[in-house]
Amino acid sequence: MLPAIAMMACYPVAPAAAEEAVKRLPDIVVSASRVPVTAQEVGSAVTVITGEDIERKQVRVVSDVLREVPGVAVSRSGTGGSFTQVRIRGAEGNQTLVIVDGVEVNDPSGGSEFNFGNLLAADIERIEVLRGPQSALYGSDAIGGVINIITKKGRGPVTGNLSIEGGSFRTGQASASVRGGGDLYHFSLGGTGFTTDGVSVASESDGNDEADGNRNQTYNAKLGVSPLENLELELFGRFVKSTTETDPQPAVAGIVRTVDGDEETETIQRTARARVRYSLFDGVWEHILGAGINQEETDSFTNDMLTFEADGEKARYDYQTNVFFETPAVTDATHSLTFLAEREDESQVTRSAFGGSDLDISNYGYVGEYRVGLWDRIFLSGSARYDDNDIFEDATTFRTTAAYLHEETGTRLHGSFGTGVKNPTLFELFGFGPNFVPNPDLQPEESRGWDIGIEQSFLKDRLMLDVTYFNNRITDLIQGAGNTAANLDGTSKIQGLEVTAKSRIADGLTFAGQYTYTEGQDANGTELVRRAKHLASANLAYEFLDGRAKLDLAIDYNGKQKDIQFSNFFATRTNVTLEDFVLVNVAASYELIEGVELYGRVENFLGENYQEVFGFSNPGIGAFIGVRATIGLF
Repeated sequence: MLPAIAMMACYPVAPAAAEEAVKRLPDIVVSASRVPVTAQEVGSAVTVITGEDIERKQVRVVSDVLREVPGVAVSRSGTGGSFTQVRIRGAEGNQTLVIVDGVEVNDPSGGSEFNFGNLLAADIERIEVLRGPQSALYGSDAIGGVINIITKKGRGPVTGNLSIEGGSFRTGQASASVRGGGDLYHFSLGGTGFTTDGVSVASESDGNDEADGNRNQTYNAKLGVSPLENLELELFGRFVKSTTETDPQPAVAGIVRTVDGDEETETIQRTARARVRYSLFDGVWEHILGAGINQEETDSFTNDMLTFEADGEKARYDYQTNVFFETPAVTDATHSLTFLAEREDESQVTRSAFGGSDLDISNYGYVGEYRVGLWDRIFLSGSARYDDNDIFEDATTFRTTAAYLHEETGTRLHGSFGTGVKNPTLFELFGFGPNFVPNPDLQPEESRGWDIGIEQSFLKDRLMLDVTYFNNRITDLIQGAGNTAANLDGTSKIQGLEVTAKSRIADGLTFAGQYTYTEGQDANGTELVRRAKHLASANLAYEFLDGRAKLDLAIDYNGKQKDIQFSNFFATRTNVTLEDFVLVNVAASYELIEGVELYGRVENFLGENYQEVFGFSNPGIGAFIGVRATIGLF
């Protein structure tokens, strides 16, 4: 299957039937710098997924669309809604920083990691995946990269949106929203309810047949006003309530297996941010003041008995000022200068039969960034960050990027180099457990990473290819060592290659594909787990009947990968190999009348039986059908 996908990526573009050019990236990228920049200026590797992409593919959880991003590996522990990790370029799951509308949502009480199982794809306008160390811009947790998620914003006349669907595994989803906006205001209110009975997380081949389901309620609100031409006020709020059923791995002699059981996790997430932006001198000098908070409450139950509670909170207060100016007489240059100061407070509270914890930590960060564009061809940036932490040694990180555009040949060169840090989690430092010994002497993980690539367009911009090499070195990697956590000696080495292709094959027919090769080893030369060497995807999208009918075919390939098998009451760890698999999803839609659309999809069309985490099964083939409507209100 892998060679077949590679051949599709190189499939020739049909001749002059294609009239529209393939865009390399959307016009503006907001996460690759502390200020929005045009796509051609970006030196770092970044992929943008639009709300239109998500709607066409009929993706219901964000992690599924991330499978099509180069350098990104997804590991889901069972049926939809189960705990889901996302790794970028071979880094760990908690080395990926996740931001939702300006709020960092990594959970301090969950290993400083974000659970993508609770993130529905409804009401999302845009996802940017920024790859490589980004601590100079964003601080801790950004060794692998940053996933920046932006929810929908109201624009134009007020409209209402409604969709409802159902299908296999007794799955249903209903979404409703209303949004609109003008020169002086915008607003968007949305809600989504999702439910599924799922399948057994424990392998059915071992005689397990109890289905493990998921229920999720997600609500978003985004409001903004501009009382003055140069003054903007914006509020954002998000509430998620999720209940996920799962199966245990009881500690027994011999191999530890996942078996049927009555276990359930309830999660409530509250996210909010307020932002004020004030500009002077026709936008030359701007000031941005913001405050954001993310709270996560997790309760775990066994046989309806509460066994574990964890509450995590991260609050951030920030001030940023930007200055923009030009020097046309000197290299026809454009410049931007940015300074950012922020305070971040993290806390976790845990309770169980083995004890509890009440911990907190504060960090002050200071960022400076300079960007310059020369002759509309050369784009350079440099940034540095200083973190003042009340527990660890102060950290200094930096990043530099470069891009060169040669429009005459349709060529763009891009590259970046940066350093990253990942602070130990509060649990690793001061946590508790029946046999766990905390280690307050842990040091932050550190990384140095770089990438270089070439983006080339062909056939009058109807075909675009991008090839990028990346290399990352991580020191002081934290791993569990027996009943505690410790910094490993030596350096973990990760390198790889990302290949992306986009083409407009014919009028209404487009192709997108990617292939990633990743080679990762820890300091002992052991292959890193849950990082497949080979990842690939291919997507064909076809619009016809004047755009009223749409078809989408998505093929995702996940190569063989290592995982850990525990035995003898979790005392013994053995590496095992998870087999490769191919996921094929087909989606179609048809506009019955203006504003009313019938849609359907088939997930896992080939009925693959696969595991992304050892001992946890995933759903087989499933079919779903629904209808959505958009109504102008006033």
